[in-house]
Amino acid sequence: MTLQAQQAAADGERSHWLAVRPRLVLASAFMLFLELALIRWTGSNIVHLSYFTNFVLLGSFLGIGLGFLRVGRTRRQPYYSPVVLFVLVMVVLTFPVTVDRETEGVLYWTSLSTSGPPAWLILPVIFGAAALVLMGPAELVGRCFPELPRLEAYRYDLIGSLTGIAAFTALSFLSVPPVFWGIVAAACYAVLLTPRPPSLYLGLVIVPALAVVALLLGETLTAGALWSPYYKVTYKRFEQLGVPVTDISVNGIPHQQAVPAHVRLQWEGQYGLPYERTTRPPKDVLIVGAGSGTDVAIALSKGAAHVDAVEIDPKLRELGASLHPDRPYADPRVTTHITDGRAFLERTDKTYDLILFALPDSLTLVSGASSLRLESYLFTEEAMRAARAHLNPGGTFSMYNYYRESWLVDRLAATMERAFGHRPCVDVVSTAGQQAVITAGVTADAQRCASAWPGAAPGTPEPTGDDRPFLYLKDHTIPPIYVVTLGLILVVSLLAVRVVAGPYRRMRPYADLFLLGVAFLLLETKSVTGFALLFGTTWVVNAVVFAGVLVAVLAAVEVTRRFRVPPLPVMYGVLLAGLALAWLVPNTWLLSLPVPLRAVAAVTVAFLPIFAANVVFAKRFAETADATTSFGANLLGAMVGGCLEYLALVIGYKGLLVVAAVLYVGAFLLLPRRAVAA
Repeated sequence: MTLQAQQAAADGERSHWLAVRPRLVLASAFMLFLELALIRWTGSNIVHLSYFTNFVLLGSFLGIGLGFLRVGRTRRQPYYSPVVLFVLVMVVLTFPVTVDRETEGVLYWTSLSTSGPPAWLILPVIFGAAALVLMGPAELVGRCFPELPRLEAYRYDLIGSLTGIAAFTALSFLSVPPVFWGIVAAACYAVLLTPRPPSLYLGLVIVPALAVVALLLGETLTAGALWSPYYKVTYKRFEQLGVPVTDISVNGIPHQQAVPAHVRLQWEGQYGLPYERTTRPPKDVLIVGAGSGTDVAIALSKGAAHVDAVEIDPKLRELGASLHPDRPYADPRVTTHITDGRAFLERTDKTYDLILFALPDSLTLVSGASSLRLESYLFTEEAMRAARAHLNPGGTFSMYNYYRESWLVDRLAATMERAFGHRPCVDVVSTAGQQAVITAGVTADAQRCASAWPGAAPGTPEPTGDDRPFLYLKDHTIPPIYVVTLGLILVVSLLAVRVVAGPYRRMRPYADLFLLGVAFLLLETKSVTGFALLFGTTWVVNAVVFAGVLVAVLAAVEVTRRFRVPPLPVMYGVLLAGLALAWLVPNTWLLSLPVPLRAVAAVTVAFLPIFAANVVFAKRFAETADATTSFGANLLGAMVGGCLEYLALVIGYKGLLVVAAVLYVGAFLLLPRRAVAA
């Protein structure tokens, strides 16, 4: 250990009662736990974040990078973090952004009328607050790095990160309200921040931390919310024209209504049209997006002998079981599956007389992916081919929703035409909100249309595919709202780095590590979206993938610590070969494999480049002169990588592999000569 490291270790022992290794693990676990909690909780109260889920993630990356860069520039404890967290919670609870039932706007890119502060005001506040909150735990993590050898410190950082994911996943599994997240945060602040002097510790740590817990407890007791792994679910029961109605909202957005089947058929004709377009009454029915159960109740009222009800959110299904007037989930003819609809289609070997996509609109994005919604993979050409493969002879496939735009109806109808080989039935029930039902028989003779669909109008965009599953994006462009927002994020980040870390020349020797961070975030995004396609967009799959990425990184660190690994030029070659393999292996082939073999193949293809990339990082990081600055540069690169995720809107997720390869080549070219020689 160097003299500088020995001095840092001595300072650490004097300033904190907890030894450096357990302190590093706890601080890293807290850092990741707090990041995940902020993403979930802010998104449940600010509707704009339902479509900017990586907005808080980008702020977190900025804060974590700044926290590392701040190490060595001050000896003061980061008491600002719990104070800013209290302010953030207070602002969000005081000025939530929700949507009224009467709103007629389009919810595709947050272009809607909302109650609460406008996006241009509340989003910068949340971004800045997230950065400041996460900067505190990151600074505590960074202060441990000089006290240990490089790779040992990184190893304990990864162990802590895995612990943080495991803790948050366990609380999500238990569906506990955010007050418990606040209790965890308060306990971590109390342990990690040095209790000297007592008055300062009490005023800037204990009081704001307990105030956060009190605010979250008040939200829990007054909102009457259920917390699913995806949403903050609220509901109210009332009577409308003598009919019992349960109105369900998720994350402040009106989502579903549980009403008796016969009343729903009277109120809205679209619910009965799939059964009118069939040539025979369906006996075996699959409903994707079963929700609170109204579509299931309608299928039973139409004479279904068996219904497979697929719903991704367990709390919505629980509400349907307890509150729906028809009690459809209690019927012995109904089997419930809590999973993603596309994943169910890829796994089951059952066939059906009717497959129904019943208003599958999640109103949220997959965590860790900038543009992938929970239901995105349901509307691709490949998904509709999978649905066709599960139809009995004479069976039909149908979907309905409020599509808001006529080109969306045409796009879906054209996708169905391409998948089924003939034109579907298209019933536009209402032009006001483009309320439409699109139905296709397994053959043209298996459907009964009221009138022939004339075909897609000129200018209708092409059907979506699994590589670019962006149904609501009309053109191959990045929407201006994203371009402007990301540009402002980068400008603010540049200024913040200069103010907190000083001159940029501190990070100039680590430009290659910066590019490694950019490229790695793109690799992680490709892994998240790829596994979502192969195994479902459920929160369980998402958590397993993130944990798997960290395990692969930890394995790379352990291999680098314990064994003699090839030199950096060779490892860069292995990395580029792994990227080429990931490019060449098609998703269609992976989906054709049995689930166990699919898992083995997917892990090999996805994690080979991740492992190689982190061997490269570990070797390079171990040789750096300044551990915290080099690590901070890498984390800031990850933030830029989070911005570049949006390139997938133009080039698809597979194209991100090409961008990552270019960045890795750039990182290799920027390697210091001594590192290449070594």
